[in-house]
Amino acid sequence: MVTVEDVREVARRLPRSAEHLIRDRVKFRVGKIVYVAFSRDETVMGFGFPREERAALVASAPRVFHLPDAVNMRFQWVQAWMGELDQTLMEELVIDAWRMVVPKKVAGAYVAGLADR
Repeated sequence: MVTVEDVREVARRLPRSAEHLIRDRVKFRVGKIVYVAFSRDETVMGFGFPREERAALVASAPRVFHLPDAVNMRFQWVQAWMGELDQTLMEELVIDAWRMVVPKKVAGAYVAGLADR
């Protein structure tokens, strides 16, 4: 199981990423675009995910992933139960969500830096 602190540690390393507390919910943004957000009780992590791939992700692991409520279905968003995530999967989801909202050049430089390690 991962925690908000684990996500914070990953997001902190991402260029242009900033943490905000909005209506008692922790959110990570690039500019004004939210790419990861938590439920108030921090049991659910919402994250940016390609709209056309959402159903397949949820179907592949319904114990882990679920769709947002009807109001938020218009966004490119999926949710995961924090208790079902492991560190590796969480890092992949957070970084992929971040890559959706930063310029390709910024994402490319970050990925290239990881490869140099």
